[in-house]
Amino acid sequence: MSFHSAAAQLVTLAAEGQEHGGNHNSLNPAVTGGGALVVLLLLLWITTRFNRDR
Repeated sequence: MSFHSAAAQLVTLAAEGQEHGGNHNSLNPAVTGGGALVVLLLLLWITTRFNRDR
């Protein structure tokens, strides 16, 4: 496969992706961000429980 044909295929693939907007209907930004916040806070809590020597 040549560089030119690979680039042409990538351009075609990128053009098809613009029709859908790239977001899935089930991905709610508030839920995704809230879930990430909860996971990070849980990891912070676990880290501070194991670091009791200070």
